[in-house]
Amino acid sequence: MNNKTSNEEVNNNQETNSEENRVELLKAVHHNGIVSLKRHFSEVQGQVLNLDAYGPVFVYHVKDDSNDVYSCVFFLRELVARFQSGKDPAIWMASFFIELMKNKGGKSLPKPASSEDEAKAIIDKVLVPKCIEEVRQEFAPEEVHAGLGWNQELGPIFEAGFPAIKEGNNVCAFPLHLLFTHLQLNRDPSELLLQGLYKIRKEHGMD
Repeated sequence: MNNKTSNEEVNNNQETNSEENRVELLKAVHHNGIVSLKRHFSEVQGQVLNLDAYGPVFVYHVKDDSNDVYSCVFFLRELVARFQSGKDPAIWMASFFIELMKNKGGKSLPKPASSEDEAKAIIDKVLVPKCIEEVRQEFAPEEVHAGLGWNQELGPIFEAGFPAIKEGNNVCAFPLHLLFTHLQLNRDPSELLLQGLYKIRKEHGMD
C-alpha cells in the first residue's frame, strides 16, 4: 500500500514538474520573441495560443510608423530551433513583418474558416493558385510541376518538383492542412515549397 502511494506521488510530482517546465518554456520563448522583435520595431505585443493540431503557437503584433498593426504567428518548435541555433533570430522574425508591411494599411490575422465549404473555397481560390504562381515564378523559365496530390498517410497534399530530374528524388510535398494553417497565420505557405525545392536542387548539384 505504501509502495503504491509513493509511486502515485512520484508520478504526480513528475507530471507537475513536467507541466511547470512546459509553462516556463512557453514564457521564455514568448519573452525572447518580444525582445527579438523590439530590436527592429518599437511597439510589439504578443500572446500564446494553442492550436489543436500543432500545439502552442506565438502570435506577435507589430506597429509600423503609421500606427498600422501587422500580425504573424510562429510555431514553438521553429522558435526554439532559432533561439538555440546561434544565428540571429531577430532578423529572421523581423523579415516576416517586413514582408507583410510591403502592403500598407496593416494586416490582421484572417478570420478562421467557419465551415468546411469556406475552407475549401479558400484552398481552391487562394492557397493553391498562390502556391502554383510563386513556385513557377521563382524558377522561371525552368519547368516546374506544381499541384494537388494524394498521399496514403497524409491525405491531400500539395506537391512540387522538377520534371527534368529523372533520377532520385525530384518532388517535395506538404499536407494541404499545414499549408492552409500557414495561410491563416499570415505566413507565406509557398515558402515551405520553395525551401523543399531548393533542397532538391542542392541534392542534385543544380545550384
